[in-house]
Amino acid sequence: MTTVAVPGFLSLTIAIVVFFVGTGLNRWIAPLRRWNIPEAVTGGLLAALVTLVAYRVFDTSISFDLAARDMLLLYFFTGIGLNARLDDLLSGGKPLLILLALTLIFLVIQNLIAAGSVALLGLPDGITVLLGSASLIGGHGTAIAWAPMIATQFGLQNAMEVGVAAATLGLVVASLVGGPVARLLIARYHLSGPTAIKPMVGLPKSAEQPGKDEISHISLLRTILVLNVAVLIGFTLDEIFTEFGIRLPLFVACLLVAIVLTNTIPRVLPQVAWPTRTRALALISDLSLNIFLAMSLMSMQLWTLGDLGPSLMLVLGLQTVAAVLYMLFVVFPAMGRNYEAAVLSAGFSGISLGATPTAIANMTAVTKVHGAAPMAFIILPLVSAFFIDIANAFAIGFFLR
Repeated sequence: MTTVAVPGFLSLTIAIVVFFVGTGLNRWIAPLRRWNIPEAVTGGLLAALVTLVAYRVFDTSISFDLAARDMLLLYFFTGIGLNARLDDLLSGGKPLLILLALTLIFLVIQNLIAAGSVALLGLPDGITVLLGSASLIGGHGTAIAWAPMIATQFGLQNAMEVGVAAATLGLVVASLVGGPVARLLIARYHLSGPTAIKPMVGLPKSAEQPGKDEISHISLLRTILVLNVAVLIGFTLDEIFTEFGIRLPLFVACLLVAIVLTNTIPRVLPQVAWPTRTRALALISDLSLNIFLAMSLMSMQLWTLGDLGPSLMLVLGLQTVAAVLYMLFVVFPAMGRNYEAAVLSAGFSGISLGATPTAIANMTAVTKVHGAAPMAFIILPLVSAFFIDIANAFAIGFFLR
């Protein structure tokens, strides 16, 4: 086996190429565009298939340096925080609580499906949470963090491989089902978003011409400066959290810092040009998200899925069906049966099966075509990146006991 390690700068460059390949494929293949599949997902999955061919046919394992990806993730969530006005947060109180309750309920459902499937298929003890919320709602990070404990407690030597494989497959499925679910709901109930609201992530496909809020080198540099300052403060806050024994993803600290800054500085210093809801911030957020997603998908080692047998595919198939039905018949009605609810339903695929960036990418693909949904972009990251991680830790501990 030959191993090829792609360095960081080249990995970033390849990710940009991968994104443009996905853009071209979405332009040429109408169903991809019609079902709101993000361009980064199309290109990233194709790149992952190329690395799979290299592994199977040419006996070559390709790995990418993902340091730039992690920085882009911080940029993206900091941008979400900079768009979070206090008025929106206050008005989002009830929807936030409803979405949190729906997610907690599905967390239990997901683990029950995994437990029942493991019992029926006669799979090893301890594998339940790896086919449930540890890998799907939790994603790669949670699966990797819990795998050593599961391996020790249950003697499951391939716990890491099972967790990573489940998280990987869940990420792929989440990227593919969110857009079609939203399109189905929007078409069935004749929904559309407001056209007067400025975008939070990405520029609308129907209105990409410069306007009053024109993008310039000044607006871009100003926005990058604010992002950098917020990220630096986020690093400090994360260290404080760690000192007190609070372990959260770094981007959560950056998100919280950005929310505080965007609701204080414009009020204290109204003469300062702040980037909230500007085209420059929307563009930078979109760029960061797309390259992050392209790097995440192109770096997937799909060959790890093939060694775990059909049982893994069967269980994750059941999880996918459950998630889609839950989005259509529970999340959408509970969130109000309106356009924001349809966008949140697309994002819920990322909460339930993939990761927060996948959820945001699905919602971005929908809002670029059908209109802005600011509330969805505020409450979903708070639920999926903050509250649910804490609840998931308790759930995993309970099922392990």
